[in-house]
Amino acid sequence: MANTRQGALRSVRLVAWAAIAVLVLAAGMHLLGEAQKAQQSGRALPGAATIGGPFELTRTDGTRFSSSALAGKPYAIFFGFTHCPDICPTTLLEMSNHLKELGDRADKLRVLFVSVDPERDTPEHLKRYLSAFDDRIIGLTGTTQEVAAIGKSYRVFFEKVPSKDGQDYTMNHTASVYLMDKAGSLVSTLSFQEPDEQRQKKIENLLDR
Repeated sequence: MANTRQGALRSVRLVAWAAIAVLVLAAGMHLLGEAQKAQQSGRALPGAATIGGPFELTRTDGTRFSSSALAGKPYAIFFGFTHCPDICPTTLLEMSNHLKELGDRADKLRVLFVSVDPERDTPEHLKRYLSAFDDRIIGLTGTTQEVAAIGKSYRVFFEKVPSKDGQDYTMNHTASVYLMDKAGSLVSTLSFQEPDEQRQKKIENLLDR
């Protein structure tokens, strides 16, 4: 009887934690949606000050990269992994095209790609992967704890999903690109489904601030 009661309590706790996780993810996605609406209308972003924060990760050359290097500079930051089949390479290609479209203004924008799969995405592997895209994109990885910390700061959702045979895994993750201003505050986001022209305009608006 005691074991049955304990099992029931564990099930209730698991359900409760799952519900909390869903609510947290939904709140984060709602905030990102509101960010886009606010940017388009010129309103202040709701809760934008709570997105972002200091971090330190490792670049593809093995050196450390601190968020302090971004002070006074607008930047775009997005999260993914090198084994991603579609969204990540597409986003990297799109950001490469946006940088090219900016011409000389591209030097004013920092673009960061943070791996949410540090187990496989070593600096060396990340360097090889990013060689197919614009070399101004800064690839970053780190320890599991470091990646978890920056994910929490930017309200990024990511989780490991084992394959059916249990021999491999993929990653579910937030697919939006965060556009941050010179003060490190969220200005807007780029979504995977947006037209290129709309995305480019948002980036240009960021540089005009």
